[in-house]
Amino acid sequence: MKIHEYQAKELFRQYNIPVPDGKLAVTTEESIEIAKNITGIPCVVKAQVHSGARGKAGGIKFACTIDEVKEAANQIIGMEISSIQTAGELKKVRKILIEKAAQIEKEYYLSLVLDRSNECITIIASTEGGMDIEEIAKKTPEFIFKVNVDTRTGLEQTKITELAEKLRLDKGFIDLLKDLYRLFIEKDCSLVEINPLIRTKEGKLIALDAKINFDDNALYRNPDIAAMRDVEEENPLEVEASKYNLNYIKLNGTVGCMVNGAGLAMATMDIVKLAGAEPANFLDVGGGASAQNIENAFKLLMSDKNVNLVFINIFGGILRCDILAEGIKSAVSSLNVNIPVIVRLEGTNAEIGRKILNESGLKFIVCDSLNNAVTLIKDAIKLRDMTKK
Repeated sequence: MKIHEYQAKELFRQYNIPVPDGKLAVTTEESIEIAKNITGIPCVVKAQVHSGARGKAGGIKFACTIDEVKEAANQIIGMEISSIQTAGELKKVRKILIEKAAQIEKEYYLSLVLDRSNECITIIASTEGGMDIEEIAKKTPEFIFKVNVDTRTGLEQTKITELAEKLRLDKGFIDLLKDLYRLFIEKDCSLVEINPLIRTKEGKLIALDAKINFDDNALYRNPDIAAMRDVEEENPLEVEASKYNLNYIKLNGTVGCMVNGAGLAMATMDIVKLAGAEPANFLDVGGGASAQNIENAFKLLMSDKNVNLVFINIFGGILRCDILAEGIKSAVSSLNVNIPVIVRLEGTNAEIGRKILNESGLKFIVCDSLNNAVTLIKDAIKLRDMTKK
């Protein structure tokens, strides 16, 4: 789960990590009051959306007068931001953060990330913080420093002291890093990022930006974090899927995919691409789905207006193929589906499942192998393209 910058900074304050004075606004009038009574002038007006690169998109503006605060707020509230981090999806700005401007002497980059490949938490830091950290990592990797942290032993003083020396920072950085690590562990984070972390002319370190992602599976342990969820920032179909405990991610293709198991989902998307098409989603119904869950999942697929072909690829284990077939049959009957639905069933009660679909009186395309599925997807695409002409 992602949260907004202003929410991340509220958490930073709880963990003694310095941030600029600021407050959230949802109207221009509120922005002006905050600038007058809290932050003072100059200040910064910052769009609050789940996206990086807001500055390049025009979502961050400096204001040196109250009139400039008013102008910036009017421009940013209601604007739509798209960046590489939103995969081209437009994010509408509904709220802004008004923040005291800082006197920057030096910018740094600092993050903690869950490193699955090394089974640890990795600290990433650089003396070259700012908007183009990705380019710096590519072109001058010698400016990027990494420290792997074993969660069983925690932060090792020698390692973080060495990191501070590489960054040419003092004990203030070490204390900040310890607080940041404590936040990461206690709140079950998957990412904590400060870019930039600045040093002021007085030598004070301040988190000028804040980004935090959390492990969805651990939200039950932190209800205060779960309460920060902003569903307006999420894809509506993904929000709907979460109501049924379905693992769903919206993609940009036209072939709706339904599977049971994350590995099979990845393989299924490869099959779709092999057939010359693009998957419209990642949808894993899980091993213990009921017929009702299957029906809900199918309805979710059909809610995507881009979907013009459905491919269901199930290996029956805990989820029996006959239960899946009953759920699909019920969904197709109730939704008046008029696009091809290709189904491949293997495993527990696969023959019964195929029989249910074949005798349903509905126009299912039942296949018996992955190679057959590729051929059928290709044929369906060709027929669709011919019909368009």
